[in-house]
Amino acid sequence: MAKINFQNMNSMVGQDAVFQGDIKLEEGIIVYGTVYGNIQTRGAVRVSRTGKVHGDIISSDVHIGGNVEGNVVVEDRAVLGESSILNGNLTYKSLIIEEGAQFQGQCIILNNEKNIDDPQVIEGGLSSLSEDSPVYDD
Repeated sequence: MAKINFQNMNSMVGQDAVFQGDIKLEEGIIVYGTVYGNIQTRGAVRVSRTGKVHGDIISSDVHIGGNVEGNVVVEDRAVLGESSILNGNLTYKSLIIEEGAQFQGQCIILNNEKNIDDPQVIEGGLSSLSEDSPVYDD
């Protein structure tokens, strides 16, 4: 199983929680429950086997073990775990797909010239985010 550094996980959506609305964070988040909305963070996102996200994810890294219905853009590494289901486009620098993972969408590989703030990356990978919603508030 692939590992991502999850040291700065300060937020969690519990297994019995249903969260409606967008989530914007500086640190990482673990989703055990259900989120109906987009997740934007400078940290890592982990969607557990029981977790479900119905929205787009923008983060430094992502590890999906559950279900994501939306586009995912990561600055570095994306891991699709053996029980994961991703229905949406995936933008990344490094990708690990474990046996059993399900993925329906397009892959966009970031290189050194493109970064997560590039409008072309955002348009291609995050079509459902509004234009007045910045990737990160500085």
